[in-house]
Amino acid sequence: MSLNNLERKASLGQAQETNFDLIVIGGGITGCGIALDASARGMKTLLVEKSDYAAGTSSKSTKLIHGGLRYLKQLEFGLVRETGVERAVVHHLAPHLVHPEKMFLPIVEKGTFGKMSASLAISVYDFLAKVEQEDQKESIDREEAIAQEPLVRSDFLTGGILYSEYRTDDARLTIELMKKAQSMGCECFNYMEMLGGIYGSDKKISGIKCLDQISGKEVEFSAKKIVSAAGPWVDGIRKNDGSFSGSKLHLTKGVHIVIDRKKLNLNQSVYFDDFKGRMIFAIPRGRITYVGTTDTTYHEDLDRVLAKNEDVRYILDAVNHFFDIPALSISDVESTWAGLRPLIHQEGKSPTELSRKDEIFTSPTGLISIAGGKLTGYRKMAQRIVDIVADELEVFSDASCTTDEIKLTRKAFLDYDEVQYFVSRFEKDILEIGLDAYYSWYLISTYGKDAKQIFDEVKLSEELNKEKALLIAELRYCVENEGVIHPLDLLMRRTGRVYFDIKSVHSYYQDVIDASANIFEASEETVHAWKLDIESALRDAVSFKKID
Repeated sequence: MSLNNLERKASLGQAQETNFDLIVIGGGITGCGIALDASARGMKTLLVEKSDYAAGTSSKSTKLIHGGLRYLKQLEFGLVRETGVERAVVHHLAPHLVHPEKMFLPIVEKGTFGKMSASLAISVYDFLAKVEQEDQKESIDREEAIAQEPLVRSDFLTGGILYSEYRTDDARLTIELMKKAQSMGCECFNYMEMLGGIYGSDKKISGIKCLDQISGKEVEFSAKKIVSAAGPWVDGIRKNDGSFSGSKLHLTKGVHIVIDRKKLNLNQSVYFDDFKGRMIFAIPRGRITYVGTTDTTYHEDLDRVLAKNEDVRYILDAVNHFFDIPALSISDVESTWAGLRPLIHQEGKSPTELSRKDEIFTSPTGLISIAGGKLTGYRKMAQRIVDIVADELEVFSDASCTTDEIKLTRKAFLDYDEVQYFVSRFEKDILEIGLDAYYSWYLISTYGKDAKQIFDEVKLSEELNKEKALLIAELRYCVENEGVIHPLDLLMRRTGRVYFDIKSVHSYYQDVIDASANIFEASEETVHAWKLDIESALRDAVSFKKID
């Protein structure tokens, strides 16, 4: 048994003996945000997640910290204002994870945005989001737009607008929230599936029953307050609670595709028109460019959401129509991800028209649930929930939210200039051991200053293949510091390699399995299950290649 598992077993035993102030169900961005806020206010908090942290919606977004320009068309000024302002807050909390990103909005003939409407919309956007003067929009003419992004088809281009957003790694942001909550006293367990609630004679919920998927044992936890932040699974938990009186959620699926950057080598992120009423992002990231998203109602398996052939073809058609490049085909798509948006249902509205506002509802049993919302607004969503819990517990009623000042890493960067300095300085060290310069950006933007700890292990490794040595060093770090229990946790959510570097997964996943087997002293049965899980994930990433 590994040290990691010994620690988990000890923590689990202690947690079963504790009466928590708050139990949070769901280890996505919202749940981890709630856990951090509550722990920072002094609440004894437990978080449980049935799979891995960020395994659902929180690793499947467009990976932008943005206010949502298109929501202005729906007159959602409050949502745009709140999330717009939050962009700078989250950037301050984790500058290595939340990168300033200039967006290019091409103005095209017969497009969704005309020159005047786009200029007005982004001016309002900048105003609501309180964007600093130097980062506010810049309108450019046709010639400047062509120079800004030569790959956009010039025959229908009439101008463009540059405006400011932030790009992130949603899963990494969630993991850092979880780690920070842990550092402030929160107990966190992934692979801990809620089976049902525990109720007193007053029929109020006072705890939860769970299945520990690691040991296979059923366990019980008690708390004064229970919050469900389970995303797409919120309605299911309400049903088990006996408080389900018709769906609150309208699930929509969003698909993104991954292309080798050499085949779509954009100068910056482009927010472009599909000419069918939707706008799509094309975002360069390291060696790849990813494009999305779709927005379609979803009624299928919540635990296995796949990009279908029709989803991928829709995105490819939009790319091929808008950009002056050799036509991309299905074979050019290296990987995909597909996630669900747990939106609040509004009768008669299409998926694209549904509000992205969050909603909180409390059942007669006392179970508090939250759904809807956007990645960018996670901190304010958490604040609203914890304010309610604090008022109901009374002893915490004077404790205010401080998460706008809590840096998310233990060795925090001062600002983005320091991040860029570290990347530049680190590049020389990376090259000296025979790795590509790309890994300087990759390691810093993934692990922050802890990248040096991983690098030092690679440098000392006797393994001649330094890419393989790097992945094994990442595994050890993530087992020790980030709750990795299965190799797939590393390959999908801690590193994003299944999405952004799928070739490296094909090359080294067996090595990761072998190293994991040694670390965890795993049985042959467990090792075989790991291999099946990874191979299934790799097939799912390219499931669209099968004609539906």
